[in-house]
Amino acid sequence: MRQSTLLKKFDITINEDWSFAESRSVEHFTHGYHRYPAKFIPQIVKKLIEKYTVKGDKIVDVFAGCGTTLVESKLHGRRSEGVDINPVAELITRTKIAAIEPEILISEFEALKHQFDSYDSNQIYIADNHPRIDYWFEQSQKNKIAYLYQIILNNECLTQKDFFLCALSNILKNCSKWLQTSTKPQIDPKKPIRDPFDALVFQISRMLKKNEEFFNELKAHNNLNTPCIIKLADARKTGIRANSADAIITSPPYVTSYEYADIHQLTGYWYDYIQDLPEFRRNFIGTFYSNNKDVEMEIPLAKEIVQALLPISKKSAGEVANYFRDMLAVISEMRRILKPNGVVCIVVGNTTMKNVKIQSAEVFAQMLYIQGLHVEEVIKRKIPFKLIPTIRDEKTGKFTTLTSENKKLVYPEEFIIIARKPLLN
Repeated sequence: MRQSTLLKKFDITINEDWSFAESRSVEHFTHGYHRYPAKFIPQIVKKLIEKYTVKGDKIVDVFAGCGTTLVESKLHGRRSEGVDINPVAELITRTKIAAIEPEILISEFEALKHQFDSYDSNQIYIADNHPRIDYWFEQSQKNKIAYLYQIILNNECLTQKDFFLCALSNILKNCSKWLQTSTKPQIDPKKPIRDPFDALVFQISRMLKKNEEFFNELKAHNNLNTPCIIKLADARKTGIRANSADAIITSPPYVTSYEYADIHQLTGYWYDYIQDLPEFRRNFIGTFYSNNKDVEMEIPLAKEIVQALLPISKKSAGEVANYFRDMLAVISEMRRILKPNGVVCIVVGNTTMKNVKIQSAEVFAQMLYIQGLHVEEVIKRKIPFKLIPTIRDEKTGKFTTLTSENKKLVYPEEFIIIARKPLLN
């Protein structure tokens, strides 16, 4: 296929069948356990699974995020394996794919609540904490969270411990000074801060209902024991066995994905996942914190984009170059993992940076082509519900709010790229 023919696949109208504008919820079963930016909606994954796989197939997600692909794979009786470089994402996914006997979990919750009575406000439960915890939390909230964290860690059952840690993680923002309506880390000096004990009880009560729904659905279809694995690993080097996946269903991070690393910092600090935030960001795809400053590109369209950015901002050009270079390594890894005739489904949106169009979807298609994968179909969809920061400041390029005078809508649409590995490897 010629490159021009490949790019013409993206000159298409929106397919309303893939927009799911009428879908009322993206938080059914365990999908609603924990807030997560750029959330991969389950309706897309469900439709891709039903269209391109059969029961017993193995599905891989190299950017597992909060586990949407893995949860849907288990619900559909497909074996699955996912990796993510973010330990917060690994915890959330590990919790979401573990269906726990409802009665046992309710009993453990009651036991946990009984321990609330032992809390002593005059006792200090946290001694040596990260200074950023002091920045984000009032002393009274901090002490209660430290107590809750300690009693949860005492649970000897790993799946139950994960369940309660995930719940605690999701209330940290509510119980901190973080501006509630913002994905960008900033303090709200007037924010009414929730009591951690009340917030945790409310959060766990919600999760108990979702766990019961998930458990009963899996049991009804004999899928409780369907293999489902999440690992902390880099998408560029997953450790997943070669030629083992019937399908890869994934949604890669967007350009400047390090902003999403910032969003998880509260859990990162409390759970000792993060000691140094810039160092934590450094491992993420495409970050400008990378030591690699080379802007040379081997993918034709990627080269054009980087060259257009260079006279405007060397820093931005370097970010985008790093991003595309990293994603080429990821797509090479995808090819290695896929079985011959295996399918890869990539969901990605385009954006702009410094008024330069960043055509990530088209660049990914070129990468797939260069890696010897045949692009069978491209679907264009609206993003009516996707939980992603969608407004940038035109001048700074950073995420902003609807009230900003420089606001600019980004990611209003996205593409689903369907490609297949040839039978002859």
